[in-house]
Amino acid sequence: MYKLIGKVLAVGYSFIIFLLICCAFSLIFFGVTELWQGIHPNATIDLRTRFNSILESIGLLTIAVVALELGQTILEEEVRREAHVSAPTRVRRFLSRFLVVIIVALSIECLITIFKLAYKNPEQLPQAASIGIAAGVLLVAWGVFIKLNKSAEEIEPEAMEKTKQEDKKLE
Repeated sequence: MYKLIGKVLAVGYSFIIFLLICCAFSLIFFGVTELWQGIHPNATIDLRTRFNSILESIGLLTIAVVALELGQTILEEEVRREAHVSAPTRVRRFLSRFLVVIIVALSIECLITIFKLAYKNPEQLPQAASIGIAAGVLLVAWGVFIKLNKSAEEIEPEAMEKTKQEDKKLE
């Protein structure tokens, strides 16, 4: 029964990975479309509109990277390994991969939003800065998590060795 449930979960994860990839490629298409609107030589739009289109393209492509990275992380950690995220080493690795992408995406989104609002609505800059603050808080929380998780890894050195052996098998 346990193996059947594991296979059903693997199918569910695989379907989610497929949908994340579809979303990522849709966002890439929209990002390319926005970029083309920004650099199209025959378009009769002003420089500010071109600039905003290029910034929008960067934002869309950044979110596409997040979707692809999340799909890849789920694939590697849940489907290919066929292991549960339970050991401290595995939890740290899974969350680290996810948080790096999220923090970078939030930071880029903060910059894009600040560039957009600096000329249009400077009174909304504090709201844009809150995105950067959220990224900073996540970064600090992640650092605290890693520091606390490191001591848990020292208690279970066999989990670290097992994870390293799995890595060698996947390469």
